Amino acid sequence: MTGSSVNIMNQYVTGATIKALREKMNMTQQQLADILGVSDKSVSKWETGRSYPDISLLEPLADAFAVSVSELISGNAVSNTNISANMMKAKLYVCPVCGNVIQSVGEAVVSCHGILLTPEEAEEEDDRHRMTVETVEDEYYVEIDHEMTKEHYISFIAAVSADRIQLVRLYPEGNAQARFKKSLVKKFYYFCNHDGLYCRKVSCR
Repeated sequence: MTGSSVNIMNQYVTGATIKALREKMNMTQQQLADILGVSDKSVSKWETGRSYPDISLLEPLADAFAVSVSELISGNAVSNTNISANMMKAKLYVCPVCGNVIQSVGEAVVSCHGILLTPEEAEEEDDRHRMTVETVEDEYYVEIDHEMTKEHYISFIAAVSADRIQLVRLYPEGNAQARFKKSLVKKFYYFCNHDGLYCRKVSCR
């Protein structure tokens, strides 16, 4: 195992994660060792941080614990308890490399361009990120007073209701505006590539 591989393991796969997942499966170190074709001493060394599992064992480890490789390397197990999706609880992830926007309801392990993403935390709009909302028949017309240069711009606007997210991607040198079907929209989100995610609640009408 090379030094670079050790660094990767040290950063992403910890002994605490392996131990927690093993105990969650009610599995002994010997049982895990038998599944992986290693010794129980090897498992003990992993869990106490004295060594790391070879990178070739990542997939067998994940299979043994009934998790994805992404869950294993992140140390965050995903619990599939969100049977009835409520989009008001949706989380938004934005890749800092390509600007890709990914949404999830409940817990998820999300990565893009090899980067493990965390959900964006929305702030209330401020004077530098102010949205105006107008009603035009059965639609909302929204606009943000914000520059749209190649260096600094609003990358998307989203309208969220209980059963859906309507998302419009925006691009530099365009306009920071969009139209959305009203359809019981409760809040808007919009993302500034410099300052992050902002939220604007919809007033009852």
